[in-house]
Amino acid sequence: MKPLVLVLLAHVFSMLGFSSYAVSLVSLKELWTLSNTEAGAIASGFFIGYMMAVPMWTAMTDRRDARQVYAMGCLASALASLGFGLSAQGFGSALAWQMLLGAGVAATYMPGLRILTLLFTGKEQSRGVSFYTAFFGVGAALSLFLSGLALEALGWQWAMGLPALGPLVAWVLMRLAAPNSSWPQRLPKPNTEASPSRLHWQMLFPVPAWRRACQSRAVVGYAFGYGVHCMELFGSRAWTVAFIVFAMAQPGSGHWPFTAAAIAAFVNLLSVPSSIVGNEIALRVGRQPWIRGVMAATTLFSVVLSLSAGLGFAWLMTVVCLGLYSMMIMADSATLTAGFVQAAAEEVKGAAMGLYSLIGFGAGAVGPAVFGAVLDLAGGETQPPAWALAYLAIGIGCLVYPFVQRRLFTAQPAPG
Repeated sequence: MKPLVLVLLAHVFSMLGFSSYAVSLVSLKELWTLSNTEAGAIASGFFIGYMMAVPMWTAMTDRRDARQVYAMGCLASALASLGFGLSAQGFGSALAWQMLLGAGVAATYMPGLRILTLLFTGKEQSRGVSFYTAFFGVGAALSLFLSGLALEALGWQWAMGLPALGPLVAWVLMRLAAPNSSWPQRLPKPNTEASPSRLHWQMLFPVPAWRRACQSRAVVGYAFGYGVHCMELFGSRAWTVAFIVFAMAQPGSGHWPFTAAAIAAFVNLLSVPSSIVGNEIALRVGRQPWIRGVMAATTLFSVVLSLSAGLGFAWLMTVVCLGLYSMMIMADSATLTAGFVQAAAEEVKGAAMGLYSLIGFGAGAVGPAVFGAVLDLAGGETQPPAWALAYLAIGIGCLVYPFVQRRLFTAQPAPG
């Protein structure tokens, strides 16, 4: 099997725990008598863990074998899923396990990409990176589907615990893609002489380099855009299964032939190609017009979607609308990243990308908690207007973006 296929499969299996909590959210909320705010905060725990750990893991790949970092991430992810399934008993323990899961995925996602870029060069590398980022959606969809099957057949403990097998399989696949026998000949050895033996805070958080990168208004604009994009993306994904459960319960919604988790998995798969296609469209119509249009349309569409489901739309119409929403919300993702990479100064591009990731996943940590809090404040998950307000709350930044963009990019036009 080709190394690229093995790396992509490893990426997918490493994420089997990613959507497990979203699948079990409704069941655990009832079991532990959680408020929507608390349920959303547990979902946010994943992104908090990711955000806290990703600078450390990515810095380590400059100093040691990236496969060792990947192995540590697989172990952390497996322990987090297994620990949640075996020992979570309420808000505090569930939050802690989700934070560990986020830290584990942080050690597989970017280090896995680093391994891929070392394995390949030229066009093969570019194609590999494109597929690797797109396969994030495949991993999320498979996580939803398998966790949903486990929840229906065995209960939430199995739905949360069984995904622990995924990271272990991922580690085996990655070792097959980059075995010891070929690593020294095909890949450069990690630089251990030029780097200090211990980790410094400035290596993890290179503030001077971040300040230098942010001297570009275009960098600030794209970073802000990515932040509000991730807040809406991850906030909505955390509550997609719960929203489908709500839609299923509405009078006149018709017979739903599939489970909520299976539908959510299908919806996630629809978003996989939209980021790549969206970037191609942006190259023709311009990045900024495309980003503005997609952000405004996505947020407004989500509000209409939530109100329509409350009116008892047929299940097929709800699924179609969810699919369109999922595709729209990802349509500007690659465009934002491509614009940011082009705008960042070459001498600080690596540090700038680290800041970009921190901003995105930091905002992603806010999204699920804000969504749940607004649901509570607006009357609860049984009220259609509450869902509309929750979707609006996580998308408000996207509606603000055109005004920020006009101020930043008018003064200093971004490339492209």
